[in-house]
Amino acid sequence: MANCIAGAFQAPYAKRHAPQRIAAVFSAALLLVAVACQLSAAADPLPSWNDGPAKSAIVAFVDRVTREGSPGFVRPEERIATFDNDGTLWCEQPNYVQVIFAVERLKSLATRHPEWRDEEPYAAMLKANPEQPLGGGLKAFEKLLMATHAGMSTTDFERIVSDWLAHARHPKFERPYTACIYQPMLEVLSFLRASGFKTFIVSGGGAEFMRPWTERAYGVPPEQVIGSTVKTEFKLIDGQPALMRLPEVDFVDDGLGKPVGIGKYIGRRPIAAFGNSDHDIPMLEWTTVADGPRLGMLVHHTDAEREYAYDRNSHVGQLDKGLDVAQARGWTLIDMRRDWKVVFPE
Repeated sequence: MANCIAGAFQAPYAKRHAPQRIAAVFSAALLLVAVACQLSAAADPLPSWNDGPAKSAIVAFVDRVTREGSPGFVRPEERIATFDNDGTLWCEQPNYVQVIFAVERLKSLATRHPEWRDEEPYAAMLKANPEQPLGGGLKAFEKLLMATHAGMSTTDFERIVSDWLAHARHPKFERPYTACIYQPMLEVLSFLRASGFKTFIVSGGGAEFMRPWTERAYGVPPEQVIGSTVKTEFKLIDGQPALMRLPEVDFVDDGLGKPVGIGKYIGRRPIAAFGNSDHDIPMLEWTTVADGPRLGMLVHHTDAEREYAYDRNSHVGQLDKGLDVAQARGWTLIDMRRDWKVVFPE
């Protein structure tokens, strides 16, 4: 092709029109460079990941299960991947975002409930910093949720959550909580979906707390969000149908509840699961201790500078047993500091 171009420029016509020809060739060259850059980006589905065992494990697994004719090929309808939310897809420190929301909402409702000032656990919570761990254990936490998450319609609760997230800011990063999502995990979600996977969130957090924003943040629609729930009942209010949230726990989708939630709402065993804490061990075991290609991964928070560093002794997202179990089960630890070029979207 180079000889053809050279020959063309030797012709009299080419001499008269050399500037136009050069410009055309230069434009074509730029176009080829742009296309090459696009192909290079497409060739790396995880550009925010450094090369290493974690990135290689994801790419190799997807290649194995999507290559037709290979022994590990998995039909598209069976390509299910589940993701914990807190600490796996977005930042969970210094406290779970839903806990911060609940404490702040409790304080905003306190003027309507003066009795809370002398009633525990509310009295202590009203004085507490929402970013700090709450005392009182699980029963106190359930009381907090019932006081702040029930007694309204599902539509009203969705609006309350959306309004709060619109103005709330992370205390360390000073950006919306929905901007404290992990760019490398967004790429994993997109890569899997482009490879025929259906991606689900399976979280101990409230399903109705997550569903208003997960599609916008992660590309995961509400019907693919599994979480803890309160009981609801159908009512006609002023002739209008509504689902009312009752002050009673319906299902806790955490720890041992995660495989139950997967079986109950998905109906298929995942072939890939991503978590970050000991609460995710049952989900990863349910996913990986089975026949066929399987992928289990745990995000290990090791980056105190760009995010937080914590594992065995953390009150939030504790990863203790998981560090020991991962090697025995063949799970891959994602080292945030080593494996991720960036943490949050720019």
